Amino acid sequence: MGNREDLLAGARRCLEEKGYLRTTVRDIAAAAGVSSAAIGYHFGSREALLNQALFAALDEWGAEVGSLSGVGDSAEERYADVWTRKIRSFSEQRWLWTASVEGFLHAQTSPEMLAILAAGQRASRRQIAAKLRGVPEAEVAEADVRGLGSVQMALLTGVMTQWLTDPEQAPDGRELVAGLRGLADLLEDPAGRPGPQLGSTDG
Repeated sequence: MGNREDLLAGARRCLEEKGYLRTTVRDIAAAAGVSSAAIGYHFGSREALLNQALFAALDEWGAEVGSLSGVGDSAEERYADVWTRKIRSFSEQRWLWTASVEGFLHAQTSPEMLAILAAGQRASRRQIAAKLRGVPEAEVAEADVRGLGSVQMALLTGVMTQWLTDPEQAPDGRELVAGLRGLADLLEDPAGRPGPQLGSTDG
């Protein structure tokens, strides 16, 4: 591998072992077996290199686990299976999700990184909505991008943070499906009873 590829591999190793915020230029250079100056030459900064390594790892995860095709006889069973596989990945690749959270926190003081994350988020909404509807991305309705895509992304982020915080009590795939069914029932209550009070202290 050349220096650029060595640096990406070294940065990924550091993300796995130390996380985003604790990794230094010296750490990456040592892991890659190249000089610290090579980071500036090839990537411009430590952050740019770590971001590229992190985004590449997230792309790999998406290709391996991010599929929205589950196993089961019904749509509910298939959707629950999708979530079972996603949740399993939180355990198998915990470093990836903690590094993602750290990267998000860092982005709050880095307008450049925040813009990159925002662009990726917009693209992910569209991709997710298209997969859920089973249509090409170019054909997915904007309402589905804003609705289905946003809700699925919110679920992923929320379940991931629950698992990182308290894995033994985090929901599994079947519980997520049951929860979504419960929300749908509240929104479609034919008796007209008051729906969930989203602004209340009860959540």
